[in-house]
Amino acid sequence: MTEGVAHLRALAAEPRPTGSEAAARARRYCASVLKTKGYTVMERPFEYSALAGLYGTPLGGLFALLAIGGGAMAGARANPEISLLVLIGGALVLLGAGRWLARRGVLVLPLMRRRGVNLEATRGDGTPTLWLVAHVDSKSQPVPLVARAAGIVVLACAWIASIVMAAIQLLASRPVEWRWIVIAGVIGALPVLTSTVGKRSAGAVDNASGVATVLRVAELLPLKTAIGVLISDAEELGLAGARVWCGERQPASAINVDGVDDAGLLTLMWTRPREGARRLENVVRVAANADAAALRLIRLIPGVLVDAVAFADAGWQVVTISRGDLGTLRRIHTARDNASMLEGEGVEIVARVLVRATTSLTERA
Repeated sequence: MTEGVAHLRALAAEPRPTGSEAAARARRYCASVLKTKGYTVMERPFEYSALAGLYGTPLGGLFALLAIGGGAMAGARANPEISLLVLIGGALVLLGAGRWLARRGVLVLPLMRRRGVNLEATRGDGTPTLWLVAHVDSKSQPVPLVARAAGIVVLACAWIASIVMAAIQLLASRPVEWRWIVIAGVIGALPVLTSTVGKRSAGAVDNASGVATVLRVAELLPLKTAIGVLISDAEELGLAGARVWCGERQPASAINVDGVDDAGLLTLMWTRPREGARRLENVVRVAANADAAALRLIRLIPGVLVDAVAFADAGWQVVTISRGDLGTLRRIHTARDNASMLEGEGVEIVARVLVRATTSLTERA
């Protein structure tokens, strides 16, 4: 058994919800590994509101469904002006409230205050210019990640179609068929409404595999490499740990590791704005080619939240690396995401690529 696989087995032995003793055990394991390799390790406690992480998605889905239903009802009663007002106004309210809740609400809301702990490790002189990031917490949901993302896309399409229908009704002064729009909205809303948070998943892919990969890279890097490691907490509850941590530091560069399966393509995901991430993209691509690992570059999938979103919002140059396929997305956030489903081959592959990339990036700094 390789060291990377050993890390994966140790971390994926049990669910690790934020604030649990299991999450604390996982942090202690990470700290022990990092200390033996000469890293200075510190725990960084923080407070946050769990409201967005626990209920933000289902509440957003409910609001979207009500807006679509209200717009359809007004349209069916030959009031396209009211329909457009409800649909466009509702979209602006949801976007504005969602943006505030995700960026600020999770930090400042006085409701459902909780405590989390980020684990920070550094090696070398001065402040690191490059950080390796992976979240240690896990969660389960009644529906897998792929179903939730699909539901969000269907809801968005139904909402856009509703606005188009109302505009046609207003401009053409003729009735339109609203029934299928409402049905599409209900279908899209179902997986979103059921996206409540539980504790049944051991989070082997999401994200014991990412933490194991970061630990393996940290072990393999030369002792002279100046590098930072962040094992973040409460990623599954609104990216709280990453948002707090980024807010306390000047922007630099980060490679986020989230979801490393044995199957599927190595994937590098960028988050808006993309320009700051191009240097990281190029270095990781060269490293993957040197290791004969096929790499695809895509934008982060809509509806998927990873710590890189918090880093990008804070002005960091950041990319997320993962490995998986559609089957991976079907397992994430379910009880099937356990250690028995992983051999750890992906952890070793991604670790080799990141050792090359990290060495190149730190030598240039």
